[in-house]
Amino acid sequence: MKSSALVSISILATALVAGACTAGSGTTSGGDDNGAGGSLGEGGSSSGGNNTTTDDTTSGQFMDGVTSTGSGGPCASGPNDDADMDGFTGAEGDCNDCDPNVNPGAIEVLTVDGAGGGGGATPADEDCDGEIDNVPMPCDSGIAMNTSAAIDGARAIELCHQATGPKDWGVMAADWVRANGSPAAVTVAMGVLPDFGPNVHPRAGENMLGISSGAARDTTDPGFCSHACSYYGGGSAPAGFPQDVEGCPVSTTINDDVALRVKLRAPTNATGLKFDFKFYSEEYPVFVCTTFNDQFIALVDPPPMGSINGNVSFDSQNNPVSVNIAFFDVCSSGPNCTSGPNELVGTDEYPDNGATSWLETTSPITGGEEFSIQFTIWDTGDTIYDSTTLIDNFEWIANGGTVNVGTIKPPQ
Repeated sequence: MKSSALVSISILATALVAGACTAGSGTTSGGDDNGAGGSLGEGGSSSGGNNTTTDDTTSGQFMDGVTSTGSGGPCASGPNDDADMDGFTGAEGDCNDCDPNVNPGAIEVLTVDGAGGGGGATPADEDCDGEIDNVPMPCDSGIAMNTSAAIDGARAIELCHQATGPKDWGVMAADWVRANGSPAAVTVAMGVLPDFGPNVHPRAGENMLGISSGAARDTTDPGFCSHACSYYGGGSAPAGFPQDVEGCPVSTTINDDVALRVKLRAPTNATGLKFDFKFYSEEYPVFVCTTFNDQFIALVDPPPMGSINGNVSFDSQNNPVSVNIAFFDVCSSGPNCTSGPNELVGTDEYPDNGATSWLETTSPITGGEEFSIQFTIWDTGDTIYDSTTLIDNFEWIANGGTVNVGTIKPPQ
C-alpha cells in the first residue's frame, strides 16, 4: 500500500544551460527542424561564443582558381574541392566553400532581426537552397490523435525533415518502444494532441506529443482513462534507472513504460538541440518522496557530456523528472504551487494531481553526428496513479558557441 505521508520538498531551480551565441552579437538564435530560427532560452541573450557565423558575400558557384571571400577569409576552391572540409564540394552544392557552416547539409539560421542582429551576423543562405532566412511551414497538421505511425509522433514535436541520404540531416528512423528499446504496441498511452485540457496548447505548430504511464488523453478525448490505467504491465528500465532522489526511497520496479525513440543525423552546423516538455502526475502531492515516483527521461545515445546515464532532463539538483523535481509548480496544494491549478483543468478527474509548467531542455551535439533520443515515461513501483508528459517544439541550435545539458523554466 502507498503511504499517505506528504513530504514537502522545496528546491530552487537554477538554469544550467549556456547559450550559444553569434560572434559579434549578444543575442542568440537557433534553427528549428524546419530550418526556422529560434532563440535559445526563448529570446535570452548571452555573451561569449567564439565561433563565427556565415555571411553571403560569396557567389553560389566556385570555379578553378577563383578566390572567394567568406567569414573564414579568402580561400580558393574548385568545383571538386572541399576547401572548408565540411564534406561538400562546390559540385555537390556547397555555395560557400570558405565556411564549413554553409553547405547543403546545414540548417538555416534565422538572423534575429532580419538585418544582421543589430550589426552582428549578416543574413546568409546556410543550407545553399538559394534563399536566405527562409522558414518552411510546420508539418504536424492533420495527424490523427491515435496515429500508429511513430514518424507522426516525431512530426508532432517539429521533427519534420527526414534524411534522404548519407549527407542529409534529419530523422533517420522513428519507433514506439518500451524503456528497454523493445517494440511497444500502439495504445492510448501515446498520442498526438491538439491540446491538453482547455488551457494547455502546443508550443509550436498545431499538435504536440503525449506519452503516458496511463492514457495520454484529456477528459474530453476518446480513450480517456483516469487513475488506474495499465496497458503494458511490468517493464525493464535502462541502466541507472529509476534514478534515485537524494533523501528519498526508490523502487527498482517499473511498469507501463512507453517511449518515442527517434534516430537523427544533426545538421553539419548544429552545436546542440532543445525541446520543451511538461510533466503531469497523479502522484502529486500525496506521494512526494516515496517509492512511487513516476519518471520521465530523455535518453540520448551516445550520452552527451553532462548527462546522467544519458538522460538530459533533470533539475539543478540532478533530480529526475518526477513529482520531486524543483519545477513542480502547477497545483492547488503542496509546497510550491506558484503557477496555480489553471493548467490542470480538464486533464484528469482524479482530485490529487499536479504538473510542471512548460520546461526547456538543451543538450550539446556535434554537427553531422548520428544519435538517438528516446522520450520515455513509466510508473515506478506500481501500475496506478499515472503520469503524462507533453513534448513539443524541438529545435536545432546552430549558431556557434557552447551548449550545455540543462533544463530551465523559460518565459511562458
